[in-house]
Amino acid sequence: MLDRQLAETYAGWFRALADPTRVQILNLLAESGDAMSVGQVVERVAVGQSTVSAHLKVLTEARFVLVEPRGTARLYRINQRCVDCFPSAADVVMGRSVTTFAATGQATS
Repeated sequence: MLDRQLAETYAGWFRALADPTRVQILNLLAESGDAMSVGQVVERVAVGQSTVSAHLKVLTEARFVLVEPRGTARLYRINQRCVDCFPSAADVVMGRSVTTFAATGQATS
């Protein structure tokens, strides 16, 4: 059985992906491979800037997205370590994996 802390981490990841706009933003950042400003994300996603900012905050808190301050701008990029762990998290929750991955991306048994 999953320990409580790991279960809470995984639940946070699933909550972060429970909105289709956040899934679109995460996909956009993953496919671009580059850090993007809020304005660049707004240009590609059919929602306003305040909504994109709110979604980026949720994705950042779940650690799917990292923030890079650049002068007065904040750029957002995919956190590849966290995203790489996500499929394993789903497998663990469904009882299909012997190895689990903590939020840090390090394997544990």
